[in-house]
Formats: sequence, C-alpha cells, structure tokens
Amino acid sequence: MINADSAQVYADLAVLSARPSPAEMQGVPHRLFGSWDGASACSAADWAQAARTEIAQAHADGAVPILVGGTGLYLRTLLDGIAPVPPIDPGVRLYARQLSLEEARAALLREDPAAAARLNPNDTTRIVRALEVACSTGRPLAEWQAAKVGGIGASVTLHAAVLLPDRAWLYERCDRRFGLMLEQGAIAEVEALLARGLDPALPVMRAIGVPEISAFLRGEITQTALLERGAQATRNYAKRQYTWFRNQPPDDWVRIESKNVDPTIQFASLLQH
Repeated sequence: MINADSAQVYADLAVLSARPSPAEMQGVPHRLFGSWDGASACSAADWAQAARTEIAQAHADGAVPILVGGTGLYLRTLLDGIAPVPPIDPGVRLYARQLSLEEARAALLREDPAAAARLNPNDTTRIVRALEVACSTGRPLAEWQAAKVGGIGASVTLHAAVLLPDRAWLYERCDRRFGLMLEQGAIAEVEALLARGLDPALPVMRAIGVPEISAFLRGEITQTALLERGAQATRNYAKRQYTWFRNQPPDDWVRIESKNVDPTIQFASLLQH
C-alpha cells in the first residue's frame, strides 16, 4: 500500500490527515505514510520519485503495488512526468512575487502572451509561476510542460478506480469528520506543530484543520466557530476533489458512485489482469 495523499506524507499530521493507525497498518506493508518531517515540503516531484522507488521494489518482490489517496497532482506527476524546468533565479522569483496581481498579469502578457490568455486572470499562483519561468528561462512554461520527463504511465499496467459517493452522504461525513478529529487529539497535534516554530508557508502548516485550530488556540475563535470552520474547510476540499476526479482522469478510469462497494469484488476486478 503506497500513500498518495499530500497530507498523510507528513509525520506531524497523524490525526488531521486521518492517516492509518499502526494497528490498521498491520499485515500489509504501508509505504510513504508519515515519511516526511513537516519542516521539509514534499513536492509532487519529491513524492513521485519516492513512489517510483517503492513501486519498483514491490515489483522486484513479486507484489502488486496499490496506490491510495486523492492528491491528483501527485498521481499526475507520477504517471505523466514533470516539466524539467531549471531552478528559478532568486532575483527573478523575488521580482515576480513582489508584484501585485494586476502587475503580474501585465508582465506575463509581455513575456508569455499564450499563458496570459490561458490562465484564469485571478489565479495569482499560476500567473506568478508562469512569469517566473518565462523570465528565468527565456522559454514559456508550455514548452517545458510539453517535454515532461519521468512519467511511468506508459510502462505499467494500471487499474484505476475513483470513488464518487453520493454528495449528500459525503458532506455529512465531512461534517462529522472534523469533530471526531478534535476528540481524537487534533488540538494537541497542532499544539505540538506550533511549538516547532515552522514557517507558516510550509504545506504542513496549511493543511486542513491547522489554520482553524491555530486560530482557536490563539483565542481568536470559539470552539463552536472552530467546528464550523473545520467542517466547512473539509467540505470545500471534498467538493474540489470530487469535481477534479470526476472530470480530469482518463475516461477508462472506473468511477464508483455507490458507497456500498464490496472491496473483495472490486479488487478482484482491478487485479484480474
């Protein structure tokens, strides 16, 4: 079992990521669960490199590697590869990130008109990234993306299944999920994380539940507001994931829309070849 969830990779987020417990991981080897310290960001490229190693080892051992988790960027990077963009010049990065959104869009229109036309005009992150790449490398981001390397999609036999349960059922689970995490020690988990004094920009500090619990610990919100905000953040994320996995993966990826799935039958179907 190989983790493909961008929160469950961090050792600091056992509760808030709903990472399998040690007892639940007995009997079947689990890989890349809690493998990164929160002080080090795990990029999609980092994860994909580690996943390739684990997949190769499973094959060498005569085992079937099963990837579980819903981080689409991780899976896409593993299967399709990653654009070999060189490191961005620090001066260029500083310049691009100091611009307002309007200034960044204007600069991108000059440097990479195709990207400026393609990107959502309010997507600050992607606009700045495209601008950094164009200014630092002298080539548009699309050229780099067309030369992706490292993908394993063409060299493995893939049996993919996407779980798409009833949305009302899913959102009700989301509402209960955050409350259960608080009961299971999520507040103490965030207290320990805050005590490390990590950079607030790190992914582990922006994981669902961490900002909300941090605000509660600072006395900025009540426990009732904490429950409401945590549940809402969970629902918002679930909605984005649901939409992404319904529309983005290839058509031959099986979509399972019932919550009453017999895992024995499903795994037999996935692995029959």
